Amino acid sequence: MSKYNLNKKIISVVSLNSEQNDKEYWLSKTPIERLEFIEYLRQINYGYNPSTSRLQRFFEVVDVSQK
Repeated sequence: MSKYNLNKKIISVVSLNSEQNDKEYWLSKTPIERLEFIEYLRQINYGYNPSTSRLQRFFEVVDVSQK
C-alpha cells in the first residue's frame, strides 16, 4: 500500500454534527479504490506483518450459568 502517505503532522478536529462532503468524495472513487483504502486503514490499526500467514486465533470457554 505504498501509494498512500500518512502525514501525522496534520490533524483536523471537527464536530460529529458538521456537514462534510466525505460521502461525495468516496462515491467518486471506484469500488476497488475504496477496498484498497479500507485495507490500508486495517493495516494501520492492526499492524501488518507480511511474514505472518494468518491472524492468531484463540478459543475460550466461558461458563455464564449462575450456580
